[in-house]
Amino acid sequence: MGIRVLKGGMLTTVQDLGRTGYQSQGFGVSGVMDVRSFKIANLLLDNPENEAVLEFTLIGPTLQFTAETIIAITGGDFQPMINKEPAKMYTALYMQKGDILEFAGCKTGSRGYIAFSSYLDIPVVMGSRSTNIKCSIGGLKGRRLLNDDFIGFRIKRRYLPYFLSRSLELNEFEEEDVTLRVVMGPQDTYFTKQGRETFLNNEYTVTSDFDRMGCRLEGPFIAYKHTTDIISDGIAFGSIQVPSHGKPIILLSDRQTTGGYAKIATVASVDIPKLVQQKTDYKIRFQAITVEEAQRLLLDEMKEMDNLRKQIHQPCKEVLDCRLVSKRLTKLFR
Repeated sequence: MGIRVLKGGMLTTVQDLGRTGYQSQGFGVSGVMDVRSFKIANLLLDNPENEAVLEFTLIGPTLQFTAETIIAITGGDFQPMINKEPAKMYTALYMQKGDILEFAGCKTGSRGYIAFSSYLDIPVVMGSRSTNIKCSIGGLKGRRLLNDDFIGFRIKRRYLPYFLSRSLELNEFEEEDVTLRVVMGPQDTYFTKQGRETFLNNEYTVTSDFDRMGCRLEGPFIAYKHTTDIISDGIAFGSIQVPSHGKPIILLSDRQTTGGYAKIATVASVDIPKLVQQKTDYKIRFQAITVEEAQRLLLDEMKEMDNLRKQIHQPCKEVLDCRLVSKRLTKLFR
């Protein structure tokens, strides 16, 4: 009872919010790159907020279901198909035994997420089911999914109330040029005034050196006073290091636990999804905000999540007569 991996895709891994509390011992946090899409996927299924999902990059997996369950697909638009028929993103989808889920291609964004109402049967390692490929721990055998892998389900959960309302009209990642709000520091004083202005007033390009560890940008040189070398200290999700070559590197989920380059700024957590859904040659600009502003943005996003939860727990407004109900249910459950 679970899913069989017919094709693993480019990089498909099991992830949750990550493995916290072990950075002092050298274990990275890992976890999902796009926390917003991850949370919405679980929200659509009334899953626990930190329930593990499949995260995939650029090329989605092909999965065959060996038992009935309900799924939700979020993130970039990968044009999902069930048994060769187009399926909706950001919608609860009922999967029957034998159904095959695949993806036509990456139309927008670069990462997608699949949540399961029956919960993936993945062991908890150090408080998390997330895959840490560098350490070969967590997820399925500490690695990406490969052809012919199998993941079971932990429970049988095939019913959700307000099923027809569990669909959100969200199209999040169409912009090729984005502005990331950042909190300056903690080592912005290592850079000249001109260097800081260069960072905030110019456009940078996403390079092909972009993975779960970090995103290297190409653009104007960021001038520093003497050196960008520091005594190694902790690295946060979204920290922006500037090595001696003067180009920013934004550190992400599989980042190292400490680093020895000055960090000019840190991306506000609510804007990290916009970054991790970018592709090579897309453009990025930076805008400085205060810690208080970043906190307000996070609180606003939390309120938005509450509103989305209320929205999917309302009777479907489109369903006005029993004939339409019957028609939609027949289509959903095939």
